[in-house]
Amino acid sequence: MTKLKNGTWVIIADGEKALFLENQTDGEDPFLEVFREEGQENPPNRDQAANRRGRFNDGPSVHRSAVDDTDWHQLAKDRFAGELADILYQKAHAGAFEQIVLVAPPGTLGELRHQMHQEVSNKVIGEIDKTLTNHALDDIEKIVVKELQAA
Repeated sequence: MTKLKNGTWVIIADGEKALFLENQTDGEDPFLEVFREEGQENPPNRDQAANRRGRFNDGPSVHRSAVDDTDWHQLAKDRFAGELADILYQKAHAGAFEQIVLVAPPGTLGELRHQMHQEVSNKVIGEIDKTLTNHALDDIEKIVVKELQAA
């Protein structure tokens, strides 16, 4: 069972928004306070793509194959996870936190884990694969405590 200590950071992220929270009390009754927010404008892929999906001939026959266009929306989400990993590395290297809990949807969590520096990885005490960026802080506190107790 993992508990939030005073000063533990909780990062709530998805592919477009990240909330940096810090626990101001003990693990029994945590009080998370937002101290930083990061975000990016990432419209749906249909608004970013210029063309329809392509088609090409497979040779001398009449058979044609479809080609997927680049998913610009997903690329922006992955890029945001990389930027978040860089911010966490800078803060970890400066000694800004001793422990951290990451909360993100599975895809973002995986990309963040992939791009995270070892110095940050060593401070991770918990990972929660949920989307909580639009939840109230009271709900986030309850969910984080419940998920960490279950781990």
